[in-house]
Amino acid sequence: MSQSKTEKATPKKRQDERKKGNVPQSRDVTSVISLVVIFSVLKKMFPYLYDSMETFIAFIMGKMLSLDAFTGDSMSEVTGQTIKVIIICTVPLLLISAAISILSTGAQTRFMFSSEALQPKLSKFNPINGITRIFSLRSGVELIKNLMKIAIILIILYKFIYARFVEMAKMLFIEPMQSSIYVLGAVVKMVYMVSMIFVFVAGLDYLYQRWEYERKIKMSKQEIKEEFKQMEGDPQIKGKIKQKQREMATSRMMQAVPTADVVIRNPTHFAVALKYDSEQDRAPVVVAKGQDELALRIVAVAEKAGVYIIEDRPLARAIYATAEIKMEIPYAYYTAIAEIFALVYSIRKNDKGKKRN
Repeated sequence: MSQSKTEKATPKKRQDERKKGNVPQSRDVTSVISLVVIFSVLKKMFPYLYDSMETFIAFIMGKMLSLDAFTGDSMSEVTGQTIKVIIICTVPLLLISAAISILSTGAQTRFMFSSEALQPKLSKFNPINGITRIFSLRSGVELIKNLMKIAIILIILYKFIYARFVEMAKMLFIEPMQSSIYVLGAVVKMVYMVSMIFVFVAGLDYLYQRWEYERKIKMSKQEIKEEFKQMEGDPQIKGKIKQKQREMATSRMMQAVPTADVVIRNPTHFAVALKYDSEQDRAPVVVAKGQDELALRIVAVAEKAGVYIIEDRPLARAIYATAEIKMEIPYAYYTAIAEIFALVYSIRKNDKGKKRN
């Protein structure tokens, strides 16, 4: 059963989408910025471009009027000049356009680069997927947006030409340089007017792209659970690992019981094994402790190893609750434990005396 995707994407999901090259961005933002910058640069460069074109046309006309217009050397010179003027007129604008596209796109994507986005995908050639994309919500929004752009451009173009029709007709009677500058200035003004409106459209498009992106990367609760399992590990496997770790820790603890000096027990519920090395420890150290079944196992191992076992219900429960394995007993129990160790040492001394006799 398919589950509805109602949850916001997790940080890992967002990171994975970035690796795939899937980030929110608006092409309209890039288009508007490029349009304004290119025409502004074109207006500044126009006198230089006009001089370059005028010089080139004069050069071509001069060659065509000369007798050696179609010789090999002449054609090579014409070709060289043609390439030169093309580079002068187009390369700066192309470089600026490329830089603006990179910067404006990078500002939206935080200069992300993903090689995965460049890899061919068979799903892109699937006609069914293509038809689905055509009739998708995104395509509908793009269609409405493009129709709005065309309508805006046509309205502005009509009003602009209508208001300047007489002035533009007079351009036929003045010098080409002045008329060209006037026409270019008028075109740049029109571009600015269009761009001011398109800035608003681009802002709406950017907000829509972010909303669409967030909608597409939403996750179902099951997907979040699966992601958590992948990041943290399957709970069942983690449980088994922890169980194995506990078993190993218990095994090591049981191996330490025979080295204890005394085991203090609460008949069947609690057992604590203590060891004291006067040269290394300031106080007795807990080498093993357990409750219920584990307590009985500690007592059984201690009996088998000949460790002294003393029953003291309050003390066994208190040390079990306040001290961990390989920790010294709390200061509050020094006196009680000292009495027990004194008793143990006394029993050991008596046992040694009996063995000698």
